Amino acid sequence: MYKRVIIKMSGEALKGSSDLGIEPKMVNQYAKQIKKAHELGVEIGIVVGGGNFWRGKQAEALGMGRAQADYMGMLGTMMNGLALQDALEKLNVPVRVASSIEIKQVAEPYIRRKALKALSEKVVMIFVGGTGLPYFSTDSAASLRALELDADVILMGKNGVDGVYDKDPRKYNDAKKYTEMTHKIVLEKGLEVMDSTAASLCKDNKVDIIVFDMLEEGNIKKAILGERVGTKIV
Repeated sequence: MYKRVIIKMSGEALKGSSDLGIEPKMVNQYAKQIKKAHELGVEIGIVVGGGNFWRGKQAEALGMGRAQADYMGMLGTMMNGLALQDALEKLNVPVRVASSIEIKQVAEPYIRRKALKALSEKVVMIFVGGTGLPYFSTDSAASLRALELDADVILMGKNGVDGVYDKDPRKYNDAKKYTEMTHKIVLEKGLEVMDSTAASLCKDNKVDIIVFDMLEEGNIKKAILGERVGTKIV
C-alpha cells in the first residue's frame, strides 16, 4: 500500500452531467471514495483543477491576456476545493485547504512544512490555486506537490476514461489501452496524460503516475492498495 499519495482531480470531474459548475452529487461521491481511502491510514493530498469554471487557454483564444485568464482559472480551483472540503467535513474526515495564492478568509497559505505536518497527522490536504503562477497547469501543480511532499505516487483521476490509450477511446473503437508504460513513451507519442511540462517533471524526478477512472466506485482505494487499475506510468 502507498503511504502518501497526491490525487489529481480535474474540475470536469466535479461538474458531472452539467455543462459548467459543480454537481453536488459528484462531489459527495468522490468524498465518500476519499473517506474510504483515508480509513486505510494513507496520507492524502489532493490537487484540484478548475476547468469546470474557466480555462485560461480558451479565454486567451477570445482575446484575453493569458496571464489574466490563468489567474481567473486559479479562482475556479478554489471554489472546487472548498466544495470538496465541505463534503469531506460532513463525513467527519479531517481536511484543510491550502492555497498557492493568498485568500486568507477561506484558505490557509500553502507552506510545505505545515502541509507535511498535517499529512503526517492524517489530515487530508486540498491544494488549490495551481502553482500560483500563470502559464502552468494544475497538472504541473500536482507534479510539484508530489515532489515537494515526497509522495509515493500521483493518482491521476480521469472522468470516464479508465487509463491511457493510443488514441481517444471515446472516438475510436479500436483504441488500444496500455496497462503499463514509461514516461518516455508518453512524451514521445504525445499522449495527453498531462501537459508536457508536468510529464517532463515526473520523468526527470522518477515520479510514478497511475491514470484511472474516478467515476468507478472504489478505484481510488484500489489504486492506493496497489491493485491493478487503469494505466501505470513508471
